[in-house]
Order: sequence, then C-alpha cells, then structure tokens
Amino acid sequence: MTPTPLSRLTLADKAALTSGSDTWTTTAVPGLARPLVLSDGPHGLRRQGDGDDDALGLHHSVPATCFPPAVALGSSWDPELAGRVGAALAREACALGVDVVLGPGINIKRSPLCGRNFEYFSEDPHLTGVMGEAVVNGIQSLGVGACVKHFAVNNQETDRMRVSAEVDEQTLREIYLAAFERIVRRARPYAVMCSYNRINGVHASQNRWLLTDVLRGEWGFDGLVMSDWGAVNDRVAALEAGLDLEMPPSGTDEEIVEAVRSGRLAESVVDLAGERLLRLARRVEARPDADGWDVAAHHELAREAARASAVLLKNDGDVLPLAAGQRVAVLGELARTPRYQGSGSSHVVPTRLDTAWESLDATLERVTFAPGYRLDGQPDADLEREAVIAAAEADVALLFLGLPEAAESEGFDRTSIDLPAPQIALLHRVAEVCDRVVVVLSNGGVVSVAPWRDSAAAILEGWLLGQAGGAALADLLLGTHSPSGRLTETIPLRLADVPCHLHFPGADGQVVYGEGRYVGYRYHDTVGAEVAYPFGHGLTYSRFDYSDLAVQETGTNEWRVEVTVTNAGERFAHEVAQLYVAFDQERPARPRHELRGFAKVGLRPGDSRRVAFTLTGRDLAQWSVARQDWKIEAGPFLVEIGASARDIRLRAEVAGPGDGYAEPLTGMSTLGEWLAHPVGGRVLGELLGKASGMPDVRRADPALLQLAMGIPLIKFRTFGMGLSADLVDRLVDTVREQEG
Repeated sequence: MTPTPLSRLTLADKAALTSGSDTWTTTAVPGLARPLVLSDGPHGLRRQGDGDDDALGLHHSVPATCFPPAVALGSSWDPELAGRVGAALAREACALGVDVVLGPGINIKRSPLCGRNFEYFSEDPHLTGVMGEAVVNGIQSLGVGACVKHFAVNNQETDRMRVSAEVDEQTLREIYLAAFERIVRRARPYAVMCSYNRINGVHASQNRWLLTDVLRGEWGFDGLVMSDWGAVNDRVAALEAGLDLEMPPSGTDEEIVEAVRSGRLAESVVDLAGERLLRLARRVEARPDADGWDVAAHHELAREAARASAVLLKNDGDVLPLAAGQRVAVLGELARTPRYQGSGSSHVVPTRLDTAWESLDATLERVTFAPGYRLDGQPDADLEREAVIAAAEADVALLFLGLPEAAESEGFDRTSIDLPAPQIALLHRVAEVCDRVVVVLSNGGVVSVAPWRDSAAAILEGWLLGQAGGAALADLLLGTHSPSGRLTETIPLRLADVPCHLHFPGADGQVVYGEGRYVGYRYHDTVGAEVAYPFGHGLTYSRFDYSDLAVQETGTNEWRVEVTVTNAGERFAHEVAQLYVAFDQERPARPRHELRGFAKVGLRPGDSRRVAFTLTGRDLAQWSVARQDWKIEAGPFLVEIGASARDIRLRAEVAGPGDGYAEPLTGMSTLGEWLAHPVGGRVLGELLGKASGMPDVRRADPALLQLAMGIPLIKFRTFGMGLSADLVDRLVDTVREQEG
C-alpha cells in the first residue's frame, strides 16, 4: 500500500488536524501544509485584526467592502452580477490573507421571522441555487475557497444549537437540499459548513446520512466539511459521520486518540479527514497574495449591486422617479443613519458609507430633512411634528422606514413582521398633509405592508443594501437608473398567512415542517391565497411585452423554451423573464407551479430580445421515497412565462413522456395501483376476465368500485372473490417476469 502524506505523523498529530489551531486558523502540517485562514464573508470580509482581544472579532475587524447581503443580492436575479461580487470578495480575501470565505449562506427562507434571513437568498431553491452557484464560482475564480453553509435545514435561530427539524425526505430533497445539491454538483465548492441543528433527531455535525451518504456518495462532493462554530457535540461521532474539521478548537483531541486506541474509531477515518484538509490546502495554494484592492472600484460595484437589488413594489401615478424642480422632504432617521447590513457573524466594517440623505442633498435643489422618529422605537412627538411640517411644505415626501438593528440579528428570531408603531403613525400623519408619499424600506426580513400601503403612492423595498446603498437609492429615486429588483420571497397580507405559521419555531426541542413542500409561493399559488405582493414581483420605470412562446423537444424529457421580450415603454430598463413549470390538478398532489428558469435582460425602448431556457427531466421530477430516487411521471404539464408568479403572460401545454418507471407491485399494492400499472393492469385484467368466480370490476357499482380501488389486492382473499394468497403471489411473479 502506498503511504499517505500523513503516514509519518503521530496519531496525536493527525487528531489535531481535525480541529483548528485557533478561532480562525486550521492546524498546520509541517512540510505539507501551512495553516489556512478562514473568515466570515457572505457579503464582505470580516478579518480579525492583529492584537484584537475579541475572540470572534464581532466588534472589530479590518475594513472591507460591505456588499449588499444576500437578501438584497438575491433580489437582483442577476447571477452574472453575483459572480462579479464573488470575485471581488476573493480579491479582498487575497489582500487580507484569507484562504476560505465562509459563505455564501443558502438556507431557504421558510418563515419571514427567521432572524438570519438577511444572509439568505430566497424562499425558492432554484433561485437560491443559481445565485449561490454564481457567488461560489466568483470566489473560487481566484483560487480562494468558498464554504457553502449552513448544511442543512437551518431555517430559524430559535434554539438553533439544539432544535430538531422534523421534516420528511421528499421535502428535504425538493426544498431544503436542492440548492446545496446544485452548487455541489456544478460549482464544486472547496468546503461545506454543517449547521448547528438536528435533522430528524440527529445533529447535522454527526449525521452520516447527510454528510457522507448524500453529500459525498450521491452528489460527489470531494471537499472538506467543517462545523459551524461550536456545532460539534461528539468529536468521535462527528468524524465517523464525515465531518473533517471542528471549528473553533474545543481542546478535545485526546478523545479522538483514545477512541482509536480503544478500537471504537478506525484510524483510517482520522487519516481521511486529514487528507481532505491537505486537499483543501493544495487547492488554495495558488491563491495570489495582494497588497490591497481598488477600494473605489469595489465601492462602485457595491453601488451597482445595490441599484440592481432594490424592488419597486408600487408606483401609483408615476410618482417616481422624482421630477426636476419638485420640493422634496426627506423624512426618517434611516435616511441619515442607514441600516445597510445585519447583525452577528456577518457584520462587516465598511471602507466607506454612503447615506441616502447626503446623496439626495448633493443632487436636489429644493430639499429638506427631518428625522421624524427615533431608532430605538420610542415615540417622540417633537420629531414627528417637525417631519409633518416639512411634508406639508413639500411636493413629494420621501419617507424612510424600516427595522432598527436590534429588531433582527443572528441569534434570535423576530416575533412580528410589523414596522415600529411610531414609524407607522408618522406615515399616516404625513399622508394627511402630502398626497405624494414615497416609502423607502430598510429591512433584512420581510415586513408587513398591507396595513399602510394605501397611504403611500410608491413603495421602494430597499432591503439591506451594503455600504453604497444610500447612493444607490438616490440613483433610483432620481431616475438615473430604473429599479430592476424582483421579490425573492412572498410578502404576505398577514403573518398568519405564512404556511409554516402554526409550526414555527416549534417547542420542546422540535420544529415540525408540517407545511411540507408548500413553502412560500408554492403554498399561496396552490391554494389561490391572496398576498400583498407575489414572488417575482417588481416594477420598473418602463413596461414589457412577451410574445412568440415556443417549446421544442430536444431529447427525451428535454425541451428548449424560447420567448421574445420587448421593451414597450419609453425608458431603458431591465426585465426578469421567469419560467415556471405548472401542473393543473383538481386535487393538487404537488405545488401548482415552480420556478425553473429566469433571465434578466436590459432593453432600450422598442428593442426586443429572444430569451432561451432549457428544461430537463429533473425540472419535472419529484422525489420518490419508495424508489429512493427522482421520478418523472408521464403526462401533460404547462410551461409558463411571466413577470412574477402571479403575472403569467404566456402558457404552452407540453406532453411529457416520463421516465417509464412503474412502482413495483406486491400483494399489498391496492387494486387501483394494480389496474393503473402498465403490466399489472393487463395481467390482472386477464385474470378477472377468465377466472371463474371472479367479478368483473368494470361492471361494479361506482361507489363500490371506488371503495375497492383502495384495498390491497391480498385483502380480497377474505371476501370470497377467488383470490388466494398463492394466486396473488403468482400474479406478482408474472408481472416481474413480463417487466424483464
């Protein structure tokens, strides 16, 4: 046997490789690998400074570009832009000596209450996967490693280190693992970070089915699996499950040594984890060093990304963009003191910070400012009165509202989606004295708009836009650029309308995913529930037409879909053409429709572009628990092209051949399943037509027939119908023989 590079190390040395040497650094292997530096960085580097006595560096870090967090960047629906942001993160990582960026975060937004939703892209796994893939490719384009997180089913902060997510396998596969699968298969990230929580009772850090069977065995992941910080509960069980690196070190390496010496753990398991660390070291070995980066260029990229991410929800009377010469009142402390990122481990110290007030004041000739409210949520009658007076003297009131930093953060979930009451009170008073009110929102998670949106002529959802967000908002409000963001999550009318409302965040150490696959628009659109604003919605300063939908079969269970998008307005703007695969079912057995493609196109007035998508069998497939694989059922489906999940412009019906697979028949298969089976139906039909004493089910009373269809075939032996256990066994054997 060829000796491995680790063969000359002692068992204690090899055990040490399975945990870090300190909070942000892996353990070195003299002569084989230098220590690797890890850094938080989903939307910007959080590199701890030298001599910082804060172990996690939460309060102090080296300045870096704070790009828009995933809640905003995802709303751009622009993977090319996301790739450039990823590459910029890599350039800064090279300059700061970082080998692995701990991001992107690609967990699904199951509930708007999740305190960490600002770090995640969407409620939809396809959109999440595409955007996450782009970021990973961008980061790794310079040889810096990306670490995709948090694997898996980390959809709340409440009791996050202990809670067990109780979720069925079909829902896991189709919703919560799908984005990870896409990124692992297509982008090949250097690392994956496991989550804190348990999954169906087993901690992710020691879940062999998750980390080995699925991640490595099925998806072919060949990188390193590390823990979230402090997620390991049992070092030995974690190693056996497939977790390679505990971060930060817990000082328990001796547990590994003792387990090997006692025979409870094979030394080859320790070797395998060490070899994966060496592989990561080789992969980042080519990472270039850099003295710095173009700070101004990265700030401008952050501004571009912020512009592309804000979503114009409403624009009655074309109040936006602002017209020249208007008297404008800028109201709200958030215009002067912006919220541009979330709190917790992803907090970045920016290289500079733009504010909307400074940007607007530098451009507009007739503009005033009033703070209007306090960020701590306390009512302040004097501030409110000052803002109302300013609004009464203005042609347009720009009212900046949103959530204060203390309202949402890593570590806890929200209990409400309402804006602070003093802000809503200010809005209503401003609307009484000014009929052109524009609300600009700043929030990391969805906020309720239905109770107050009638008081605003326009609503611009700004999310958290990073360090250049203030200037980007000014660009959009002034019309220098047209808004082009689209919602990546449904805005419900009420919190109670959220599909997981009765289950989130669980109790007694468990959270039941009782809504199954019906997350976000998959639920709302299947049941036809009214929403405030649907998934995929977003307005621009132009309008777009769709025409000439064509669907061409290019292979078995493969189609090319084309549509023409035309700018029918008077301004350059971007449209996001969205492709959904839909199923019209009287009694829905799957979501009504699901996003399967999108394309963002920028067009001048009158220009058109032909947009093409590819559909594959996987886009139609559902996970079969019985089969333990994806299945594609034969039958018609709809290709839908729209501007949102609720604004479908064109449809085409397509006949899908399916994958030809039929579930194996047994004696416990129902009569209905036997008759519907392509071979079993014929075999059973021949028996029913020939055997004496066997009734012809085709002539049975309809109600009795419906009852019979749900009875397992073997059970008919008790009803005096001539079906013995031996005959049923022969039927099963006959079907298997004829299936080959």
